[in-house]
Amino acid sequence: MADGPRGNGGPEKGTPEYNWLYGKGGAPAPGNDDATRAVPRQPRPDETRMMPAVPRDTPRGQQPPRPATRPTPPPAAPPPGSTGRTGRGFRRPRFRLRWIFLLVLLYLVYLVFVPIYAWHNVNKVPWEPSGNRPDDQPGTTYLLVGSDSRAGLSPAERKRLGTGNAQGQRTDTILILHTGSGPNLLMSIPRDSLVDIPGHGTTKINAAFAYGGAKLLVRTVESNTGIRIDDYVEIGLGGLAGVVDAVGGITICPTTDMQDKLAKLDIKKGCQEADGATALGYARSRHTSNIGDIDRVKHQREVVAAVGKKVVSPWTFLNPFRYWNLLTAVPDFFAFGEGTSVLRAGQWASAMTHVNGDNGLSCVVPIADLAVHWDPTRSKQMFGYIIKDQTADIPKSLCTPTGLPKGATG
Repeated sequence: MADGPRGNGGPEKGTPEYNWLYGKGGAPAPGNDDATRAVPRQPRPDETRMMPAVPRDTPRGQQPPRPATRPTPPPAAPPPGSTGRTGRGFRRPRFRLRWIFLLVLLYLVYLVFVPIYAWHNVNKVPWEPSGNRPDDQPGTTYLLVGSDSRAGLSPAERKRLGTGNAQGQRTDTILILHTGSGPNLLMSIPRDSLVDIPGHGTTKINAAFAYGGAKLLVRTVESNTGIRIDDYVEIGLGGLAGVVDAVGGITICPTTDMQDKLAKLDIKKGCQEADGATALGYARSRHTSNIGDIDRVKHQREVVAAVGKKVVSPWTFLNPFRYWNLLTAVPDFFAFGEGTSVLRAGQWASAMTHVNGDNGLSCVVPIADLAVHWDPTRSKQMFGYIIKDQTADIPKSLCTPTGLPKGATG
């Protein structure tokens, strides 16, 4: 028997015409606005909701810990070489500072390398005498010797500087530089000073250098003064001119017009700039004053102090070319005593800048006359202050520009 409509003739459940929403009637007729439409399901107030599980060991009345949240990762760094600002062509300031730091570091290496390089080429002179010497004394005492050796000078340079062609070795300049707890002291010993030279009797002190070089000269100075020499520095005739030119010239202040054909010197009174040749002639001239060698040693101290001031000026260290020219000129003209370190040489150069005015004392060993005899009383007093490192206590009556008492002319 064929399946037929059931009840009111509508489709039976399971047949294609049966619709679960509308029941036996099937889909609503088209255009029937009153037909039932699907409505979204809304939750009921009394509907059971899922509550977060509370751990069994959580005390009553206490909130359970919140689940940990995942930290937000930091923003990714820009790739190397990218610009600091979007759409602009400027590099990061940090990048520029890195280059500046590198350049400064390289220049500091240069400032250290040049003196070390120059120092390896400097001549070292044996100078410490044998036998009995004064005991160690406070402070540091240097002996600076200006040798008239023409070694290293070409014939043209000898003619330009007016040094002549003398053979052998003599010294025109003998200076004692003492540094310590008080002001620095630069004291000239006139080359014609009559002293006892060990093994050679009483004669001019510069003969000690001709007889036995640095060792005999140091021994002579120590035995006649009681001052212990700690370091030795020697400079040749051309050395002074070379260093002056290397620092760009110095200022000299002659108190009178000076004309000296032997020293190749022709300058006017008053402060003026001097090149190497002029500075050397100014330091060597002894025929433009009635006190001869005594006036010359004053000019020598003036030139040495002026050179020292230029050497340690900031411009010397900021100008790489001047720095190179100055330090590479040292081996050609300077010699240092054996055992002198580059640090001690630097200390000597720095000390030479503090020997004039309020920064130091500049004078001649106390003398009794222009013959030149040392004053037996005043000279011993001066030596005593140096031995005890009491330069701050030296009276002006002992430290004079000529070595003679104040007001004396010889």
